[in-house]
Amino acid sequence: MHRLNLPCLTLCVAALLTETSGRAASSPVTVRVFAGEFDRQNVAVSSLHPGFTNAPAVVVKRAGAVVPSQLGEGGLVHFVVEKLPAGASAEFEIASASTSTAAAVQAGVKVERAGTTLAFRAGDAASNSRPWMAYQAEPGDFPRADIKPIFKRGGYLHPIATPSGKVVTDDFPPNHVHHHGVWWAWTSTVFDGRKSDFWNMGDGKGRVEFESVDQTWSGAVHGGFRARHRYVDLTSGQPVTVLNETWRVTAFAPKAGSRHWIFDLVTEHRCATDKELKLPEYRYGGVGLRGNWAWNGEVKALFLTSEGETDRVKGNTTRGRWCDMGGMLDGERVGIAVLCHPGNFRAPQPMRLHPTEPFFNFAPQQAGDMAIKAGEKFVAQYRFVVHDGAPDQAELDRLWNDYAHPPVVTVIGK
Repeated sequence: MHRLNLPCLTLCVAALLTETSGRAASSPVTVRVFAGEFDRQNVAVSSLHPGFTNAPAVVVKRAGAVVPSQLGEGGLVHFVVEKLPAGASAEFEIASASTSTAAAVQAGVKVERAGTTLAFRAGDAASNSRPWMAYQAEPGDFPRADIKPIFKRGGYLHPIATPSGKVVTDDFPPNHVHHHGVWWAWTSTVFDGRKSDFWNMGDGKGRVEFESVDQTWSGAVHGGFRARHRYVDLTSGQPVTVLNETWRVTAFAPKAGSRHWIFDLVTEHRCATDKELKLPEYRYGGVGLRGNWAWNGEVKALFLTSEGETDRVKGNTTRGRWCDMGGMLDGERVGIAVLCHPGNFRAPQPMRLHPTEPFFNFAPQQAGDMAIKAGEKFVAQYRFVVHDGAPDQAELDRLWNDYAHPPVVTVIGK
């Protein structure tokens, strides 16, 4: 049995972090971004500068032109590299600024509470009042009266919409009521000698509960949240919390006119007791994606894997760096791709492509038994590309390279 003892994967959107210490926020800093082996377009990078920690905001310039940027925790500066050819480098100047000056650069992403959900919108609500995506925190109302109370669930992403506003996900579909947009659950598990199931909620063997939203943020480069969930075993007569899960979701502001936008999910699991959670070999479990109900059936959901496979039956159980799932909505092709980070356990991970339903899952359990040990942590991260139009394999490869092999940022002066 494989035991998981993974280092915490870096959240950094697309850069290796560099640090400067002891520099005053009033002193501008110059950094160099090196593209590496790949062409870069509209990629977000980060650089750590504790000297800016107490600054109201920062402004970042390239050759005198202001680029979208925002100041994060501890002086972590995020900014956008619009274009940089492979092998090339560019210099950027970072300086402190007033909040109003920084906010005027770009609307960005705004995350705000709306009842039991967190809504992701354009930073300037007047320009786009339609949400891109929502996080269902506490369980909401059922969409139909025939759903049993045992299926109540929070802690997932839905709806998720393309730039043109077409919703690519589903929630409580009639043939799999426990599927929810983008969610996470383990299916075949053994805890304390008992077989629990946190995926098939209708069996009453386990459930995943929303616990709290601990942080939200908005900005010119990205917006997001951090939340906590718990995995509760129901097989012993008394509910027992088995795992504590944290989610960090980051959505990036797209370039004006772009046909896609991107968000990242980083999840961490830790045992809640001194007992391990065994994860026997199984065909699915982990991060799940449920597509729009209009794609239900053998031929309406269209798949494309990073290896070029379009046959959902042949693609099932193969390994891939990414997989795109989509179909037709209102007469137009749309979709959503899931990119697997190379630092994930067993990457490139085995995939579950459902034969008759719009469902996709990166499933590391397909490759054999696993276990999450007490005192250790399981960390995984995925990037999602939500797009209008048919998937472009070359573009998805480029975006995966941004994710897997980010540009390098170094400090060269002040």
